[in-house]
Formats: sequence, structure tokens, C-alpha cells
Amino acid sequence: MIKLSRIIAPLFCIFLFASCASKKTGDLSYLKSSKALVESFPKLNVYQPTKSKNNPVVIFIHGGYWDQGNKDIYGFLGRNFAKKDIVTVIPNYTLSPDGNYDTMAKEVASAIQWTYDNIEKYGGNSHQIFLMGHSAGGHLIALVATNPKYLKNSDLIKGVILNDAAGLDIYSELKENPPTTFHHYNTTWTADENNWKDASPIYFLSEKTPPFYIYVGSKTFSSIISQNKDFVKKLNKYQPTVKINFLPKKHIPMMSQYLFPWNKHYKEIIEFIDLHK
Repeated sequence: MIKLSRIIAPLFCIFLFASCASKKTGDLSYLKSSKALVESFPKLNVYQPTKSKNNPVVIFIHGGYWDQGNKDIYGFLGRNFAKKDIVTVIPNYTLSPDGNYDTMAKEVASAIQWTYDNIEKYGGNSHQIFLMGHSAGGHLIALVATNPKYLKNSDLIKGVILNDAAGLDIYSELKENPPTTFHHYNTTWTADENNWKDASPIYFLSEKTPPFYIYVGSKTFSSIISQNKDFVKKLNKYQPTVKINFLPKKHIPMMSQYLFPWNKHYKEIIEFIDLHK
């Protein structure tokens, strides 16, 4: 009991302090329409600092094999960023098999547009919007930031932070391992190879691509490591200084490390934001 209390007490203090330094507005509607096979649309949460306005904004997209996950799991990220004067928007999106990659990417684009149109009400600067995503969420933000069909105005995005992003070249991966019912991949990607390429951010890099900042775990899945390397190699044609920041972690700890507000990578991300806002 003594050991457990020593763990719980500091975490409770962290949560209490973060809660006082931030305000959550939950379950806001951001979609007017969707092709998802569900009756109710996904919503989003906003975390804002309580004592500052006109702050930079991070839109975080969660991972989970494109068929798992929920915005409410990641309140710790929103509160920790808000405590550091970053407004954070965390949307849900339609998961497979109720939607495929295109449905998800369109919803992410809608969340970005909603943020641009509304974030000033929550203390954010609509001209300083950054995207952050882990795993499948990293894929979705990279896709929306690069494939021109998703955003009419890609200038809305000032920068992209990838955290152990998956699926950056899903085309090459599925050519070797065609989609099956595993995690509903047959629905997420379909059987059409044209869709696989359409879903792969690596094929849409250009001089218009917003700045990227990239973390990858050195102990993560080999496909994530190899695809991020290929992605950065091609991205360097347009952004020669971008590199992979390797961390000695597995895939899940790459996200769970942000439970702690003193994690040094918050500072690195904020430095990236300050450089490009």
C-alpha cells in the first residue's frame, strides 16, 4: 500500500494541477455530413489554457489500427499541452469497418476546417494550426497534409508532428501483404490497388508539403521504421533538414510517455511550433 500511494499521490497532484491550468470543452460536433455507416457522427474535445488567449493549436489524431481508439483516452495530452499554452483539439473519427481510410481522412480534414473556423472561441489562433498523430493517426494527418484532395487550402496547416506513424507507404506494404479481415484491413484499404496508393502519403510529397517533425521508436514495428525512413528520404528533396528523431521505445510507450508533463519531447514539439507558427 505504501508503494502504491507513493505512485498515486504524485500522479493525482499532476492531474489536479493540469486540470486547474486548463479547461475542457467536450463532445463538440464538427461534421455536417459523412459517408460513414453510422447513425451518429464523431465529435471532438478541446483543451484550452485558462489564463491565455491567441495560442498555437495542436490537433491530435489517435491511433489504433484504424479500427480502435477514442478521443477521451488522450485527455492527458490535451491538458499537458494546455498547461503549456497550446490549445489542443482531439477528435474522434469513424473507425473501420464503418468507414475506410478515405472516410477517416475526410473527417480529419473536416476537424481541421472546424478548428480554423471556431478555435478563437477557445483561446486558439486559427493561423497557427499544427497536426500531431500517433500510429494510424500519424498516417491520417500525413495523408491529409499531403494529398491535395482533402484540404482546399493546405496553408491552414503550419506543421505536422508524426509520432511512430504507420502506413506512410501502405501501397508497398499491401502489395506484399494484401489486406485481410485482420483489423478490418479489407474494409479500411479495400481490394483496389489504386486506393492503396491514394492512401499513401509518400506519393504526394511536394514543395507545398508543410514542415514535418518526426519521432520513431527504435524498438517499434519494423514496418514503421522502414516506411518512416523511406518517407524522410523522399521528403528531404523538399525539406532537406528533416530527420527522424529515434527514441529507445516500443510502439505504445511512444504515446504513453506523454502522460508526464515534464517529458522533454513536449519542449521539442513546442520549439518546432514556435519555429513555424
